[in-house]
Amino acid sequence: MYADPDRQPPTYAVASVDTSLRLLEMLRDGGSLRLKDAAAEVGVAASTAHRLFAMLIYHGFAMQDENRLYWPGPSLGAVAAGITWTNQVRDAVEPHLETLVRRTGETANLMIRVGANVRIIMTVESSNVLRVTDRRGVVLPARHASGGKALFAELSLVALKRLYLSSMAEVSGDALDPIEFGEFLRELDQCRLKGYASNTGATEEGVGAIGVTLHDAEGNAFSAISLATPLRKLRGLIQQGTVREIMSARSAIEADLTSAGFTHPSST
Repeated sequence: MYADPDRQPPTYAVASVDTSLRLLEMLRDGGSLRLKDAAAEVGVAASTAHRLFAMLIYHGFAMQDENRLYWPGPSLGAVAAGITWTNQVRDAVEPHLETLVRRTGETANLMIRVGANVRIIMTVESSNVLRVTDRRGVVLPARHASGGKALFAELSLVALKRLYLSSMAEVSGDALDPIEFGEFLRELDQCRLKGYASNTGATEEGVGAIGVTLHDAEGNAFSAISLATPLRKLRGLIQQGTVREIMSARSAIEADLTSAGFTHPSST
């Protein structure tokens, strides 16, 4: 469906939503923005634009570099996943993530991979004061996210090269140079040895995570769960046996999926 060129603004327009969408359009079409230029373009104070950009960054629609320029975030370029099986998986996963959160006191996520990104499709949030909050809907570069790395550890070298060394990767902006790709492969080797992946602030400053894959009834890795925590707590959680809790949750989820005969569509 395409927008009508003669469209009229709604009678009861919400100004903040309108301004946020205009900022998104500017990021989409212009590539990068300075705060004062963006504020002037949409006709708001710089402080207002800053608050709107902060929310866009939080949801993955914008990023800010070291020069304080705003750039499109991974959510802005993410196409609709077109996935119909996620409701069944969410129903199976939710009670086990709730148990995991109760046992560990940390926030748990369910994510799927779409290309070189992962999307968080469910969060069970910890009730602790010091916690990672709800990340539902957030899109992250998969090679930096714990769940994404866990999923990549089960992909073939051919598939990984297609994602990061191909002409398609150049077009999408996901391409790695040979040195970066080699380092990435070594990191995946470590994930395979440990049986889980970790993220030490790579996707969000001050946030760490531990991730493992989920497999369907035929043993195909199709999604991942992660436990997210303030970064300063990550090492202690690993040393305290939190990985065993995540593994236990995974086993319970996979047992339920197998009992239900769930098979990921790509494997049928």
